[in-house]
Amino acid sequence: MVARAYTVAFEGVEARIVEVQCAVTAGLPAFTIVGLPDKAVSEAKERVRSALTAMAIALPSKRITVNLSPADLPKEGSHFDLPVALALLAALDIVPREDVEATVALGELSLDGRLVPVIGALPAAMAAAEEERQLLCPAACGAEAAWVGATPVFAAATLADVIRHYTGQSPLSPALPGEVTRDPQSRDLRDVKGQERAKRALEIAAAGRHHFLMVGTPGSGKSMLAARMPGILPPLSAVEALETSMIHSLSGLLDEGGISRSRPFREPHHTASMAAIVGGGRGAKPGEISLAHNGVLFMDEFPEFPRAVLETLRQPIETGEVVVARANAHVRYPCRFLLVAAANPCKCGYLTDPARACARVPNCGEDYLGRISGPLMDRFDLRVEVPPVAYTDLDLPESGDASATVAARVAAARAVQAARYRDHPTARVNADAEGAALEQIATPDPEGRELLIRVAERFGLSARGYHRVLRVARTIADLAGSESVRKPHVAEAVSYRLVTAREA
Repeated sequence: MVARAYTVAFEGVEARIVEVQCAVTAGLPAFTIVGLPDKAVSEAKERVRSALTAMAIALPSKRITVNLSPADLPKEGSHFDLPVALALLAALDIVPREDVEATVALGELSLDGRLVPVIGALPAAMAAAEEERQLLCPAACGAEAAWVGATPVFAAATLADVIRHYTGQSPLSPALPGEVTRDPQSRDLRDVKGQERAKRALEIAAAGRHHFLMVGTPGSGKSMLAARMPGILPPLSAVEALETSMIHSLSGLLDEGGISRSRPFREPHHTASMAAIVGGGRGAKPGEISLAHNGVLFMDEFPEFPRAVLETLRQPIETGEVVVARANAHVRYPCRFLLVAAANPCKCGYLTDPARACARVPNCGEDYLGRISGPLMDRFDLRVEVPPVAYTDLDLPESGDASATVAARVAAARAVQAARYRDHPTARVNADAEGAALEQIATPDPEGRELLIRVAERFGLSARGYHRVLRVARTIADLAGSESVRKPHVAEAVSYRLVTAREA
């Protein structure tokens, strides 16, 4: 008779249920795992054998066959150890079969029977809840998985604890969710001397999740400004925190089961590969754009990234998701991120600095910023020049609003947008608005519309650029507490759209 246990296989952030079937039959002694397992899954039989031996459970001198169904779905990862052990224990009538079949299990076994934490406990708990089954996982993963709340989660430290739980000797208590944390922000906007225009653009970008490009000489404060973006963003909502944590769970980034309400801030180096940025590699893992979901992706030295890497950002910026297609994998990850990019105006960095003459003006700047293609540049809603700060200004007192003050304005604008898009299927902020929804919320007054038409004709704005100006104008109006978009809002939005070192 075949005993069954259940686990999951991951396809992106989706966890697909896998039935683990175990049959113990007469024949030459053997232990075989079939069903398209990878190397780690095939080696599970040795870890299971050793763990059972450590508990003085001897395998019978029979043929043991474990099938992972559906057989055509690739199985990867060491988390198959525990369900294989459960199916085998049920086949040997050591634990009740009906209790094992009511459980989705995942966990890696050490040779002495301890359960080692694995990635993906959170999406596995979601899949278990959909199947109306409970979840069994290692003790270190219990607090993470318990966040789902829709199904009981039992976390065990050893395989012996699992057996005692199923036999009723010592039932496990349901795991409790980990603590919600919010990382303290010690970096304040007032630490940045001058750059009031860039600070204003940073606030607008945070309020509407508008992609933001800074161009300026080395040392002008671009990286300082970007590093202060997390301090003015509102905390993640419950839905956003769960979405983001599922991706981080698959990447093993959740710390002790705690889910953070702070928005992700990812800053990959410009030597990062395409797979590191977009996703891919072994198992088609999520890349930086997905790890920055609902947060910020800061790309310093933007033109120094390989051209092919930069061009892969174009579609995810528009759609909010990325499809990683490989010969043996086709997975989809969400990636609604706020792109903040920083670049020097030219290779030497001093094209726009009047105190230092660049010998290759203007070719130096055209060649350097020309690495950013027109279609990609068109996707930046806000473009700001960050001029150098005189060293004599560094001793001046702090100026401008503190991060807490700016964060309050951003939170108020985000609250307005949350109410506006409450019934919208996909949009959450102004940057997501499109089509009829955009026309309804962002149509400016007659003077503003006339100004925008003149600018579009004069500078040849694309249809995408025209709509992005409208979105930024809507965000500026939200920050001002205005129900309608007026000419001053459009004028400010246009000013951020047209100025870059390359176009100046």
